[in-house]
Amino acid sequence: MRVVLSGGGTGGHIYPAVAIARQCEAENADSTFLYIGGTRGLESKLVPQEDIPFKSIDITGFRRKLSFENVKTIMRFVQGVRRSKKMLKEFKPDVVIGTGGYVCGPVVYAAAKLGIPSVIHEQNAIPGLTNKFLMRYVDTVAVSFEGSEKSFSGAKKVIYTGNPRATTVAQASRDRGFATLGVPMDSRVVLVVGGSRGAKAINQAMIEMAPMLEQLDDVHVVYVTGETYFDETREAIRSSLGTMPNHLHVLPYVHNMPEVLACTSLIVNRAGASFLAEITSLGIPSILIPSPNVTNNHQEANARTLEKGGASLTMLERELTGKGLYEAIAGIMNDESGRKQMAEASRKLGKPDAAKLLVNEIKRLVAKR
Repeated sequence: MRVVLSGGGTGGHIYPAVAIARQCEAENADSTFLYIGGTRGLESKLVPQEDIPFKSIDITGFRRKLSFENVKTIMRFVQGVRRSKKMLKEFKPDVVIGTGGYVCGPVVYAAAKLGIPSVIHEQNAIPGLTNKFLMRYVDTVAVSFEGSEKSFSGAKKVIYTGNPRATTVAQASRDRGFATLGVPMDSRVVLVVGGSRGAKAINQAMIEMAPMLEQLDDVHVVYVTGETYFDETREAIRSSLGTMPNHLHVLPYVHNMPEVLACTSLIVNRAGASFLAEITSLGIPSILIPSPNVTNNHQEANARTLEKGGASLTMLERELTGKGLYEAIAGIMNDESGRKQMAEASRKLGKPDAAKLLVNEIKRLVAKR
């Protein structure tokens, strides 16, 4: 099977596409891929690292207020469609898959106009502009959150698959996670993550909370700061406590996050869709602090979905304090029965077979062609 993947801007769009590719390979070793991304996006770095052939188009997103830049974006879109058609005709894919971000707009639109079967995957509870535009052209829309199908009422077909990134994480080794952190097997781990680049508000709350953490019995707290905030955070905590205690681990970045997640008892994090797919796949309870700086406030919608299902607590950034965060963590970690109930609720929301469900739909479209 020959597959074109497109999506970009953030890891939340890129990693689901990579997960789909890996599932295709698992089911058909002869699968071949072409990833079409943006010249400026993170995909231009991440995708080649995954040994997936990569080509790019120059495209930007629409601004939400009147701007001459939007005229330039329309021109780039038209040029992107033209270049995408050329690449598609050369590669001759059986199917084209878009996983979000404005870069997949011209690629998937070009595929539809060429009569190539196409699928888009929406990671968030509130769909992005690109996928809302593409839904009327593609054969199938796949969604990550049950109930969000209604956002695509104009589509030919909508299916609930979950996020394919969940499949990748579901196979992670718990023991390797403990080894990565250097903590005893079966330790209780609270993982705090501010996103791949870190988050200033979470960083400040973590510094305020650090002196309180010794009150948590037999708990290792791991804080992943992001490269930007690592040095200042570590020094601020060390200055406050006089030392770096054994129960607190401050790291700039975690390269094998799936394995670390596999050994985690509770996570504090933003509410990006791919990350939520990962934690529910493993049945991890969470305290979610949605980023307020995202389109349509979609992270809060994502977080409220988990909260409604009993898997999570939501703390808005404007209400975040070190004391409040500590009390939320302690409330869960000091109530093992309640924590296990949250873990079970998280697991029920997970879709570890998401990638397989998506690939099944892809194969159906290819066979139908």
